[in-house]
Amino acid sequence: MSAIIAQQTGYAEVNGLEMYYEVHGEGNGRPLVLLHGGVLTIDLSFGALLPHLVAGRRVIAMELQGHGRTADIDRPITVPQLAGDVLAVLDELGVGTADFFGFSLGGLTALQIALDHPDRVGRAVLASVQYRPDGYYEEIRDPAQFGVSRRLPTQADFERMADAYARTAPRPGDFQTLLTKCTAAAHDHQGWSDDELQGVERPVLLVVGDTDFVRLDHAAAMLDLLPDARLAVLPATTHMDVTGRTDLLLPILRTFFEQ
Repeated sequence: MSAIIAQQTGYAEVNGLEMYYEVHGEGNGRPLVLLHGGVLTIDLSFGALLPHLVAGRRVIAMELQGHGRTADIDRPITVPQLAGDVLAVLDELGVGTADFFGFSLGGLTALQIALDHPDRVGRAVLASVQYRPDGYYEEIRDPAQFGVSRRLPTQADFERMADAYARTAPRPGDFQTLLTKCTAAAHDHQGWSDDELQGVERPVLLVVGDTDFVRLDHAAAMLDLLPDARLAVLPATTHMDVTGRTDLLLPILRTFFEQ
């Protein structure tokens, strides 16, 4: 459950899914869509930020295929399919254009939407996002680094993920399947070309931690390629900490969304 009570919750029947969403706040301007990270939930990714994001605007948070309250179906998890699911939910809610804030897998999904459907995007925050597979540090893909690398999730992080899944999932026994599918999604995603990134038409805020999965030089390369981008590097911040750094993020987000 998010840190504040949603004004509306529901399930949208899209692409074979019953996809869970929450609507918070009120406002007549563009809503903000929140897309969580892989193996996470709305609350795990945005519970700390959400109460601060609803002032004067509507915020729509979704749980992606197989995550949280959205049951898995018999298909792989891929970024293009997740993007299609998100847009289908927005169609169900009557939302044309929105701002997006995606973290990790959710950030890849938001970037896919910005590339394929720029008319649906106002501004986009892409947190802990790489645009090519080599954008991650090598240790992120090395199982032997678990418990060694400061960049990787800790045992306590995995326990929080498992606990959240057990509390929210329609089929709590599917947690290992979700881990397997998310690992495959991360390994199989080939990203985008330099030319594709240069074609992104919307303002973008890139956010990474200084101890994130994403290499800092890769984030800087994305900054150079995107036509209208800015980059925030959060100090003393791991991948799992990024969206919890409200002290650093909130002033940056307010400035970006008010421009």
